[in-house]
Parts: sequence; C-alpha cells; structure tokens
Amino acid sequence: MKNITSKLTAAAVIAFTVFFGAASLVPNGKAVIPAPTWDNIADGGFGSGLSSCAAQHFAFSESWRSAGSRLDSVISGSIVNGVYIADDRLIAADIADRGDTAESAAIVNSFAESYDGAVYFAAVPTSAGVYGDILPSHLSRVTEKQQIDRLYEQLGGDIRRVDAYNLMRMMSDERIYLRSDSKWTMYGAYCLYRTVIQKLGIQPLSYDKYTIRHVTNEYRGDLYERTLYMKCEPDILDIYEYPDGVQVTECVSVGNDGTERECSLYDPSALDSDDMFGLYLGKRGPLVRIRTDVNNERRLLVIGSECAASFVPFLTQHYSEIAVVFPEYMDRPLDTFIDKNDYEQTLFLFGIDAVTADALKNTETR
Repeated sequence: MKNITSKLTAAAVIAFTVFFGAASLVPNGKAVIPAPTWDNIADGGFGSGLSSCAAQHFAFSESWRSAGSRLDSVISGSIVNGVYIADDRLIAADIADRGDTAESAAIVNSFAESYDGAVYFAAVPTSAGVYGDILPSHLSRVTEKQQIDRLYEQLGGDIRRVDAYNLMRMMSDERIYLRSDSKWTMYGAYCLYRTVIQKLGIQPLSYDKYTIRHVTNEYRGDLYERTLYMKCEPDILDIYEYPDGVQVTECVSVGNDGTERECSLYDPSALDSDDMFGLYLGKRGPLVRIRTDVNNERRLLVIGSECAASFVPFLTQHYSEIAVVFPEYMDRPLDTFIDKNDYEQTLFLFGIDAVTADALKNTETR
C-alpha cells in the first residue's frame, strides 16, 4: 500500500510540475530543475528542491513557493524549507546543525573577567525549543534545552544564569510565541521580564499596570517567509505602555559610523516596511542608548540578539540609563562604542539559536 501511495503521489507531483510550470513559470535565468526519482518524490526531497529552484530562478516565485509549500506539506511530513507546519503554527525544524557552544561561552567569560560589574545570561528557547516535542523524532539530535544546559555549564562561576527555558515551557499554553516567527510575543517578553528583573535584584511591575495596544494583526515572520504557507494565520504585534510610570527622556540609535539619530521604544512606521518587527526600537543598528527620568542612577548594559528588542521596553521603568547592543550589527569591538564599566550590570539576552561565536565576537575583550 505504501508503495502504491508513493507512486500515486509521484504521479501527482509530475502532473503538478508540468501543469504549473507550463502555465505560470517564466525562466529568469538558467535553472537546473532537480531530477525526479521515486525515492526523492516519496520522501519530499524532489518537492523541496523544485520549490527552492523555482524560488531562485523563476518569475512568480512567491506564488510558486506558496503552492509548493502546500504540496510539500503533503509529501514530506509537513516540513518545508526547514520549517515544520503544525496545525496552528510554524516551527523551525532545521535543528540538526546546532553547534558547539564552547567558543561562545569563552567570549562571554572573557567579557566577565575584564568587567567590574555583575554579568547575567538569559539563553531563551525559540518556539522550536518549547514546542519541539511535536517535531519528528529524527530531528531532535540536540534539543534546545541540552544546548542551553551545555552553554550554562561552560559559563564562568560568577555569571548568573537565568532559567528561561523552564519558564517558557511552563507558559507554553499561553500566547508567548508568534505563530509565524521563531521569536516571542510581547506577552512572552513580559513573562520573561518578571523572572529576569528579579534576578537583577528588582521587583517586577504587575501586568495590570500596563496599557496594551494591538497595533497590527498582519505580521508574518521569518518562518512564514521560508514557506509562504498561507494557512498559518498572521500574528498580532502589541505595544505595552505604562502611562503612570517612568518616562523615556532620550532614545538614540548609534550607527557604525558614529552617527546618532533619534529613535523610540516603538516605531509604528515599521509596520509599513518590509521589517515589521522593527516596531520594537526601530531600524536595527549596533547600539541604542536610552535615558529615563527615574532618579536612581542605575545603569544597565543589554547585549542581545534580535528578540531583545521587544524585551527592552519593560526594563525602562527601573533604570536611569540602558545601553542596548546588537553585536550582529557591529563592525568593530564593543569598547569602541561604549565603556562597559560605566554600567554596573550587564545582561546577555539571546535566543539560543543566535548564540554563536560570530554573533558575540565583537564583545570580546581586546
């Protein structure tokens, strides 16, 4: 029966290829269409290869990829371009290449050894880490929990670890991750904030103090871009404001050339751009400097990946100054931007998928 099903599927794929190719694909260059075999059709390899080829070489590639993703989800067990298509969300499934964390840990340890203040590290699971138990078992060679545990074991003894993994797992029934993206929602960021800020020695603000605005319900994230799977509903992006609390008096983005421009915690103009997640802290650059009217002289340095952008607004109620550094956007070492010892606390806040030596190298002590 399985062999018959595979052959029927193969026939359907070939018919689809001929029809769709003749009807709607116009070559943009020299394309090499993968050769179909019974095996690579049955296991989904041909469908994925064909979709990838079309996306790169033909006009109407978005239509092709969208149609191809629906086809692939039937053929290949719901895995399209390294993304698992679940009933209600998309989950990154290209997890077999999770690398060694030793070099990353060594860079953070070097930072801590040359730093006068306290260092905290929050390695946060992606949606694949929290919902990974629904992925096909053969993909889970190294789980995100194992990767986080290994990283934490390699960090120096003076670095305070934040247990973000168990927190997010405990909250997994809530809307803490975007459906179409590997990043968390603003509510997920708030849940993490409550744990992190207590680790930093400060009491968190209660949820009911915030005014929440849904600013768009049309966000489609990085996982959608890899599949164009239209059945996954777009996400809602929120803004959390604390009208009776501390006010931001300065928010400046600093470029690699030293140019400064005014920015804000939330940039609604990003909703009309190709990077809607730029809603949080605006167009990404290497450094954002934030000052508030709180009178406590607390200064915090945040070194993080993209997901840190939606987390930072919660911190502003507790610090007079926050420097937010995105190492992946830096073209030179951190100490050419700021003096880290001006800040008594440093928080490393990374999605575990972004903890790499390449991402951290510019924080290394020179």
